[in-house]
Parts: sequence; structure tokens; C-alpha cells
Amino acid sequence: MSVGSRKDVQALLAAGRVVAEALARMRALVRPGATTAELDRAAAEVFARHGARSAPQLAYDFPGVTCISVNDEAVHGIPGSRRIAPGDLVKLDVTAELRGYMADAAVTVPVPPVAPQDAQLCAAAQAGLAAGIAVARAGATTGAVGAAVEAEVERRGSRVLRELAGHGIGRTIHEPPSVPNFGVAGQGDPLTDGLVITIEPIISARTRTTRRGGDGWTVATADGRRSAHVEHTIIVRRGRPLVLTA
Repeated sequence: MSVGSRKDVQALLAAGRVVAEALARMRALVRPGATTAELDRAAAEVFARHGARSAPQLAYDFPGVTCISVNDEAVHGIPGSRRIAPGDLVKLDVTAELRGYMADAAVTVPVPPVAPQDAQLCAAAQAGLAAGIAVARAGATTGAVGAAVEAEVERRGSRVLRELAGHGIGRTIHEPPSVPNFGVAGQGDPLTDGLVITIEPIISARTRTTRRGGDGWTVATADGRRSAHVEHTIIVRRGRPLVLTA
């Protein structure tokens, strides 16, 4: 969507705060022995307290309130009985609907002991996110965002999973434009003042391709290596964008 009023901004900020609170609560519970279902229930409790709903459930009838992906799973992992183990990389992806507005964010949580290569992968994803946000200004293009993300990720020795991308958001979970994590500055869709999008580097140690899991939802790295995923929802402006899910 494109923000049309101060009311829209305030409503999106409220949705973003719910997402940020849910992520913080889930992150605090990530530890060996916890199940992904327990983390999902924690998010559901935050949603219920604020009167929010799960956007993936509303839009796609997703089996969980949130998406929780572990190790080589990149996105759309279904919460369940899986227990977190020492050394896991746990990706928490939360999208909330609150009074007709949606916001979306993700974090990757490494479980100690953290292998050096996993720490590097997480750092690359965070750096890619920061690089993408820095260039997401009115007058730029989705290609400029993608180019910035990929350049920073590859500079740190990792690769973006090119089949997965950010997206427009606001009134529904996935709106135009697509915001790939690779591209060429000046190409792609224009970024206009007030446009609401997600920027979400989804990266791996080596491969740029993915494979589908057997559950019909989960997407994993093609080579079985680990992945990292970070994301914020932003409002594009002429200056620095407004991050709604910080």
C-alpha cells in the first residue's frame, strides 16, 4: 500500500509494535529443549493481548500463527513438536494484522554454542538488511535495494537465495512490488514516497537456490546448508525510511 494519511502511519506503527513485541517474546524463549510450538504459542498470546491476528493464517490458512524455520529451512517452517537443539539457527518470522493493517518482520536466533560460520552468516544477513534499508528512498528502485543487499551479503562471503524476496505490504500480507535481494540500481519497480514494503535478506552459506519441503510449506536451501533470515517493514520516504517493526 501507499500511506495516504497520518492515520495510516499510526495504524501501521501499531501493527509493527505488535510484531516487535511478539518477536522479542519468542526470542527470549529460544533455548535447547523448547519446541517451536511453544514459541508459536508465545506469539499467539501477544497477538491476543493486543487484538491482533496472524496474517499468514488469514491470507493462506497457514498451520501456525508464525513461521519458524530451523537450520537449512529458510522460510515458512511450520511450528510443531520439533525441539530446539544446541547450535541450531532458529528463524522467527512474524506477520500481524491489527485493525486492517499488517506488518512483517523476522530475526535469526543462533543457539549457543554458536559456530563461527553461523555467526558470520547472521552478521551478513543483518548487514544486507541495513544496506537495503539505507538505499530505500523515494526515487530509487527495487533493483537498487536488491543490489545493495546482495553486494553486502556477498562481500561477507554468503549468498542470497534468489527465489525469495521482500514485498509490498499494508492491507494484505503480500502486495506489489516484489523486492528481490538482488538486482541492478535503476532497474525494477520505482520506490515512491509513502510506499510500504518489507526488506528481507534470506541468505545461505553457499547456494542461491532452494528446494521445497515435503509439508507443502517449508522452503529450504538446495544444498542443505544453513540459512539466515532477517526482515523489517518500512515506509519509503524522501529521506531515511521509517522502520515500522524496530
